[in-house]
Amino acid sequence: MTESTRHFLFLTSSRRRNGNTETLAREAAKALPATVRQTWLRHADLPLTDFDDIRHAGDGIYPMPEGNGRVLLDATLAATDLVFVAPVYWYALPADAKLYLDHWSAWMRVPGIDFRPRMAGKTMWAITMLSDHDTAQADPLLESLQWTAKYLGMRWGGSLLGYGNKPGDIAADTGALARAAQLFTA
Repeated sequence: MTESTRHFLFLTSSRRRNGNTETLAREAAKALPATVRQTWLRHADLPLTDFDDIRHAGDGIYPMPEGNGRVLLDATLAATDLVFVAPVYWYALPADAKLYLDHWSAWMRVPGIDFRPRMAGKTMWAITMLSDHDTAQADPLLESLQWTAKYLGMRWGGSLLGYGNKPGDIAADTGALARAAQLFTA
C-alpha cells in the first residue's frame, strides 16, 4: 500500500470539543504525509441508536444501517487506518466509542456488506488521555481495542498516551507531544 492510498479515519469520542485527546491526535496527524487522506468524525455529531442484539432472534440478520449508522459504516469501510481518539473514561472507552463497536456486531450480519473480511488487513490505532500518571489505567481501553483488531484480522498500529485533566493540560505533556510526531511513522 502506498502513502497515497492510505486513508486515516480519526474517530473522536470525547464530549469536549478540541479537548486534550483531540489536540494530541491532531498533533500526531500533522506528521502524516500530505498524500495520506484524513477524515475526522465526532461520535457526538453522529449519535447512534441503542444497539439491539438480535443475533439469536429469528434469522439474526440485521438491516442495512441508515442515517448516522450508515455514515459511520461507510467511513469505516473506506478507511485503511482507524484511529480511536478516546480519553479514558472509568478505565474504558467512552460510551459513544463502545456503542460504535457494538454496532460492528450488527454490521457483520448485514447481507452484502462483508464487514469482517473487509476489515481484515486494516490498521487500528488508539490515542488516549489519562488524568492519572499510572498508565496501567489505560490498559482496559487499549486491550479492548487490541482484542477487537485481532478478532477482525486487523493490525494493531500502536497507541499514544498523554496526561491531562483540565482543558489545555496536554500542552505541559511535552513527552506525549514528542511521541505524537512518531506514532504513525514507527
